[in-house]
Amino acid sequence: MGNREERRAQREEATGIRDEARGIRDEAAGHRDRQLCLWSKEALAALAEDGAAWKGRFERETARSKPGNRAPGIGSDGESLRALHSPADLPGWSFSEKLGFPGEYPFTRGIHSSMFRGRLWTMRQYAGFATAEETNERFRYLLERGQTGLSVAFDLPTQIGYDSDHPMAQGEIGRVGVAVDSVHDMEVLFNEIDIGTVTSSMTINATAATLLALYCALAERRGIPLDSLGGTIQNDILKEYVARGTYIYPPGPSLRLITDTLRFCAERVPRWNSISISGYHIREAGSTAAQELAFTFGNAIAYTEAGLSAGLVIDDFAPRLSFFFNAHNHLLEEVAKFRAARRLWARILKERFGATNPRALHMRFHAQTAGSTLTAQQPFNNVVRVAIQALAAVLGGCQSLHTNSMDEALALPTEESVRTALRTQQLLAYEHGAADICDPFGGAFSIESMTEDLEEEASAILDTIEQMGGMVPAIESGYVQRQIEKAAYDHQMAVESGDRVVVGVNRFEDEAESTTGMALLQIPPALEVKKAEELETLRRDRDRDRVERALDKVTDSAEGAANVVEAILEAVTAEATLGEVADRLRGVFGEYSDGGTFR
Repeated sequence: MGNREERRAQREEATGIRDEARGIRDEAAGHRDRQLCLWSKEALAALAEDGAAWKGRFERETARSKPGNRAPGIGSDGESLRALHSPADLPGWSFSEKLGFPGEYPFTRGIHSSMFRGRLWTMRQYAGFATAEETNERFRYLLERGQTGLSVAFDLPTQIGYDSDHPMAQGEIGRVGVAVDSVHDMEVLFNEIDIGTVTSSMTINATAATLLALYCALAERRGIPLDSLGGTIQNDILKEYVARGTYIYPPGPSLRLITDTLRFCAERVPRWNSISISGYHIREAGSTAAQELAFTFGNAIAYTEAGLSAGLVIDDFAPRLSFFFNAHNHLLEEVAKFRAARRLWARILKERFGATNPRALHMRFHAQTAGSTLTAQQPFNNVVRVAIQALAAVLGGCQSLHTNSMDEALALPTEESVRTALRTQQLLAYEHGAADICDPFGGAFSIESMTEDLEEEASAILDTIEQMGGMVPAIESGYVQRQIEKAAYDHQMAVESGDRVVVGVNRFEDEAESTTGMALLQIPPALEVKKAEELETLRRDRDRDRVERALDKVTDSAEGAANVVEAILEAVTAEATLGEVADRLRGVFGEYSDGGTFR
């Protein structure tokens, strides 16, 4: 008995020692945090006094300067930026809470501990035009010159579910991307490319499930296991209702297609990113940086809730959510935007949805330089614009990057211009040190302050959306569209008044401007005839009964609860066309019109 009591006393003493040691460690950690991150009230008061004196000198000097001979000092929202930041702008700022280390929550500094010292971003040039043959040539051209991933642009008929011989497709075939009607086109598109090792990103939304199924059907024909496929489909339909317009079905059925795709990928194609939630097009439509973050995450929350409602587990499907952001003009604001995005999304997943899987908290994103900033006037200026925008994406810690070509304001890019765009990424990676240091701006007062401001502003917009019932009601009410339209209008008015300078457009224009000497890509005029003949041959030679049975299963799945993507895969494997699949879904889901009515 005495021995038991003695052992109990020893355990209690040991526990007390451990608790005391833990308290000492916690106190030391708190002390370190205060020493590293928090300025005393006295120091902040002295800084405020010194800052007031500096501000007086600053205002006197700028008042004497000529407006055309000083930096603009405005952000994407048209508001004036502070010219200087200090610790006084970050009261209560904590290194561990706000910044931390790369690869650690809240991931402000990046989702990987080593960032680009461990692995460079994927250099993924967006390409696609005319026929599958020509686009395949461009893909192989880029891969041979050091590109590390593919990104496919589809033409408008493919995006909105029409075959190339449909009357609605006339005049648009191959114009803004490659025309893909069937698994045969997919075979040609990836001819001599190992899709088992090269990852592919497909910018496709309303017909995303069908394009994924076509890619899977191609893999099965080549004997490549689906669980080895890596890549991304955009599959972000909500932003189509507010920014691009390539929707087909109403929001409800569209969200059902997305959740079916999430489930299909989790079960059959686990390495595939089943959705790339896009702020890029929201920004291209005219939004500010904060709106880009807020509306993108508003959509992401809607998709996450839809997945949970469908019975999916947050820690299982959230790691395959990815994002697509715009790398716009203001270097510092864009770096801060990417950092704020990582922190905000990690907190949403952890605090709102209870995610515990660390990979679920990673905001992985692809960036593309801003197409809307490219100018037809003095197009060689676009090389510099793109380089600086790409630098912002790299400093902001992107996982993959597309750099626009200098001639894209005039036509689809030529081989020469797309090579220069790719070389821009390679120069940043290998020559200029942009990738050498993890989050090199971390801790800079200006960047940390701008990161804080963007996160707070985006969070405030998200609160407004939440009060409206979520992103779908906010879209249906027109709130999101109106906010983007106002920001776009304000930006354009500032350009036209000269308050916002666009070099070569409203300042430093050349009177005798010309693009003479620039080769522009031409789309072959006989393309429509060629595609119609190919479709005629396909429909004549395939097993018609098998195709009809498979398409009937698409209809049955859409009307019932079965996974529609499984049925689509069976249909395209039987050589059904993209347009035929879309027509079956139209018959069940209906079509969405911009006025909120169905036709």
